[in-house]
Amino acid sequence: MNDVSASTATTVIEAAQKKAEEIDVPMCIAVVDSGTNLVGFRRMDGAILASITIAQDKGYSAVAMEMSTEEIGEVAQPNEPIFGINTTNDNRLIIFGGGVPVEDDGEIVGAVGVSGGSPEEDVTVAEAGVEAFESR
Repeated sequence: MNDVSASTATTVIEAAQKKAEEIDVPMCIAVVDSGTNLVGFRRMDGAILASITIAQDKGYSAVAMEMSTEEIGEVAQPNEPIFGINTTNDNRLIIFGGGVPVEDDGEIVGAVGVSGGSPEEDVTVAEAGVEAFESR
């Protein structure tokens, strides 16, 4: 198992940015390694400032919880098993779509975190980044 490298992060970010441009939504795109350390980041022209931190926290959340932020959101709703988890870890855990783990040989080696659009748009862009990682 190898963590996401800086060169791989660049490839992931470029693929995610291409998808963001296709859907015409400026995004912030973060790539973190298995220790949740930031490996690569891009703020596209016009992406909202709040998305800088949100994208990084989505990457953090996907690695820390070992699942996508969309999946975290499903189990973090009222009457679900981990309701309120988003108030832990200095409020860094994100419970809406846009953070997707990256796996290598079944092990999480990092994540892509994207923010700037709707949760659905963020997921679409993050998944484009993950696909670039998988096809490297």
